[in-house]
Amino acid sequence: MTSPIICRVALAIPLHKQFDYVLPDYLLTTEVDTLVGRRVRVPFGGKRQMIGVICDVNPECDYAIDKLKKVTQLIDTAPLLDKSLWSLLRWAAFYYQHPLGDVFQQAIPTHLRQGKEAIFKGEEYWQVSDSDIKIDDFKNAKKQRQALLLLQASKLSYQQLKEQGVTRQTLNTLKEKELITSLELQPESDLNWANHFSETAQKPTLTTEQAIAITSVTQYMEQFKCYLLEGITGSGKTEVYLNILKPILAKGKQALVIVPEIGLTPQTVQRFKARFNVPIHIKHSGLNARQQLDTWLHAQQGSAAIIIGTRSAIFSDCKNLGLIIIDEEHDASFKQQEGFRYHARDFAIKRAHKENIPIILGSATPSLETLHNALQGKYKHLYLTQRAGKAKPPSSSLINLAGLHLKSGLSPQLIELMHQHLARNNQVILFLNRRGYAPVLMCHECGWLVKCSRCDAFYTYHKSANYLHCHHCSSTLPVPHQCHDCGSTQLIATGVGTEQLEETLKAEFPDYPTVRIDRDNTRKKESFNQYLNDINSGKYKILLGTQMLAKGHHFSDVTLVALIDVDGALFSNDFRASERLAQLFTQVAGRAGREEKKGQVVLQTHHPEHSLLQDLINNGYQEFSRNALQERVIAQLPPSTYQALLRAEASVPTLAENFLGLCRQIFSQITVSNGTDKQVLILGPIPANMERRAGKYRFQLLLQSSTRSLITQTLQQGLTKCEQLPEGRKLKWSIDVDPIDFT
Repeated sequence: MTSPIICRVALAIPLHKQFDYVLPDYLLTTEVDTLVGRRVRVPFGGKRQMIGVICDVNPECDYAIDKLKKVTQLIDTAPLLDKSLWSLLRWAAFYYQHPLGDVFQQAIPTHLRQGKEAIFKGEEYWQVSDSDIKIDDFKNAKKQRQALLLLQASKLSYQQLKEQGVTRQTLNTLKEKELITSLELQPESDLNWANHFSETAQKPTLTTEQAIAITSVTQYMEQFKCYLLEGITGSGKTEVYLNILKPILAKGKQALVIVPEIGLTPQTVQRFKARFNVPIHIKHSGLNARQQLDTWLHAQQGSAAIIIGTRSAIFSDCKNLGLIIIDEEHDASFKQQEGFRYHARDFAIKRAHKENIPIILGSATPSLETLHNALQGKYKHLYLTQRAGKAKPPSSSLINLAGLHLKSGLSPQLIELMHQHLARNNQVILFLNRRGYAPVLMCHECGWLVKCSRCDAFYTYHKSANYLHCHHCSSTLPVPHQCHDCGSTQLIATGVGTEQLEETLKAEFPDYPTVRIDRDNTRKKESFNQYLNDINSGKYKILLGTQMLAKGHHFSDVTLVALIDVDGALFSNDFRASERLAQLFTQVAGRAGREEKKGQVVLQTHHPEHSLLQDLINNGYQEFSRNALQERVIAQLPPSTYQALLRAEASVPTLAENFLGLCRQIFSQITVSNGTDKQVLILGPIPANMERRAGKYRFQLLLQSSTRSLITQTLQQGLTKCEQLPEGRKLKWSIDVDPIDFT
């Protein structure tokens, strides 16, 4: 009698454990060595069926075999992921202290999470079923005659027939007559793209710094090495990427290019396609589930030479990966803030090390974590200090807003500067990171403010749609007609948002078309790309936007960039606020003077004497970042130390606070027993920066140490005990390793 095979299955549930199942008798002939990494459908709970992944075979089991449930379906015929990527996901589950089943599910496309086959969608083709068809019999049926003539020459897809004017009705009629048949074929993939690889002859002349950076990387292409490419805005980092990619592609190897925003993907794809005649595929959340799976499959079978995508594209299962590029590596969007809280940049570095390939981290404003590693010699530091071509860095200045009369946040000096630049047929960018018409609606009589009932925040007033919107919990309200406290009808919009500023700009500059780019007016598919095309064609002269407009875009006619209001970041209780402001200022300023036209950057503030602003204006990001690193060391803050954050939220504030208090006791006992209580600092529980959001009270518990392994060890020993606390079942809680956001 054949011995039963026990499979330990990881499921996408919020528990750090796996579950044992038995393979049914008809699957006992399956080779045991091929089971790990294959998806299965298994019963869970009552009548529920779930998709999981086999992570171990025939483990030591605490239950009698006859008590175990059976696997319902073995979905895959082979492990879904290669051994290297599967090993990386197991490492990520351990490092980020997240359930393996959920890590696996997050790393694969939606269709695969649902248990669908890992195959391309077949394309419908038509062909004649009888080669002796007499075409003359169809003189009076012109449409049928046309279809038959086309199909007699060769089988054609429905899309090809449709383009020739053949309708579905015509095809069905011929099929009923048994003259033609349909079949489903897998799409053809270019698996041999390396055999006809070529590069366009038209490319810019390299600067000396670019040539040095390229040579530094290409001489070590067959081994792991992490490079920080620190280049000022407009210095030609993308050109460096392209030159480094050439020998990689020529050898038939693949490349992963990770960008922070969906909006940057199309222009990156366009630039890469113009340079190389290789198959380039994209992956981001704007694609439907089918498109995402197709990209994943192209990467897996090797028919994608370059995969360009946002954060989750780093999990692409590549057949022959040769290089990883993380563009704008400092960007906070690389950190997943819900569920599996991984950092795509850090996962990419670990992956490059595992695959023994080079990785390039590019940025004009590198994160202090990356800069710290580069200055310590862990990463190879490459510099681009000059703009490419004839472009020169823009000049920077401050406008003191104290005592000035402002028009929707615009100072008289800025308005005059805008007139000067626009009169020379140039474009102007105004940056305001605040959506809506106004951030607050206030009673003019008693000062009552319209506050969100579910958050410690105020409703934002959206005038065009005439409603109030909380940007934290997404709740909405109709605009009230009178004050809820005193009954006055004198409700006024307080503060300035992009919508109000757009209204003022159109009145102040009627001869110069204005475009507003923020999340509110770019919801429609392709709307953002259309705006970018219109900007580059010169249709708009004044460009107003939030951070969507600040990252990576190249506008050749922009000569003036103005930051309307950044004072809020100067006095934040988040220790990373100054770093983010410095990065934002530098990135936004980098949109000015990208080509031969001289650029100018203006920052409006009520605090022109502030040391951070003075440092940025006079010395730039490079000087600021080195000083900030020294301050972090003195304050014992990351990157000189490491952190993990436990978050808890509940409808009753005492529930969250008490639960984290019990967790603190668990971790304190562990550090004392390990003798590491002096090396692991435990702070809290304390309220989150926004204590109440979406109707939940939120508290945090922070673990910090100068040794990364001590954080991991403490969490590993304590989280299982935290999961067993009955208080934890009454609320939602999570763990965030290497947190970057404390709101």
